Amino acid sequence: MDEKVSNLMPDCCDASADALPDMQASRDTRRLPIDKVGVKGIRHPIVVKDRNRGAQNTVADINMTVNLPHHFKGTHMSRFLEVLADHDDAISVENLPDLLTKVQERLSAHEAHIEMTFPYFMRKEAPVSKQAGLMDYQARFVASKKGDEFLMTLGVDVAVTSLCPCSKEISQYGAHNQRSLVSLNIQSNAFVWIEELIELVEANASCELYAILKRPDEKYVTERAYENPRFVEDMVRDLAEKLDADARITWFSVASENFESIHNHSAYAFIEGGEAR
Repeated sequence: MDEKVSNLMPDCCDASADALPDMQASRDTRRLPIDKVGVKGIRHPIVVKDRNRGAQNTVADINMTVNLPHHFKGTHMSRFLEVLADHDDAISVENLPDLLTKVQERLSAHEAHIEMTFPYFMRKEAPVSKQAGLMDYQARFVASKKGDEFLMTLGVDVAVTSLCPCSKEISQYGAHNQRSLVSLNIQSNAFVWIEELIELVEANASCELYAILKRPDEKYVTERAYENPRFVEDMVRDLAEKLDADARITWFSVASENFESIHNHSAYAFIEGGEAR
């Protein structure tokens, strides 16, 4: 390169990373620490334990964050992706503590957090015809590492049927029902299957949902719901009772939203139990 041209080139054109300014590491004078800063909306393969098949491969939407001390202007966003790249085979619950430790080290952070939301599939048979189909549920892992302490929350969203007890009581025939979405989150001191939480929610609804229903199945689920009415309050109370009685569960939250069929609004209830860490 011509020496005159070389002398005119700015320092930022140097390919060496050490020669480039690191604005994130520069000092901030507002003295305001940030609780969580990072990246959202990453899609990445994960492996989840499957009670029947051993393991299930799926894809998660991932958020990753760390705490940021008040004296740093910003965090290094690319380093989150670099840590994920080291787990390009797939993330599992078993390697989450190691992954978060690497995030702490790469970003010089005391706290590291990861949220993973993913579809989880279960094969279900219809109640009468036994016609089998895949049901998909929304599941999530929310994990954090503060210093050396690791904590994880397991959650599921389960759609079910609920039938109104009041409607059944006051009507000469029939009763209105609705689809309900139950969101359940737990912390535990022992392993809990995702399937266990899904089945617990479904068992405490007016009726569960199925992928495939033939006419005999449709008759069954209609009559099952009618014989098993549930207010939204019943749904969360029944679940809370069972979760509270499970020695493995140290904390839980359960919410139910009933998408009403005769109102232009939803009915909602929420219960939290145990001590969240």
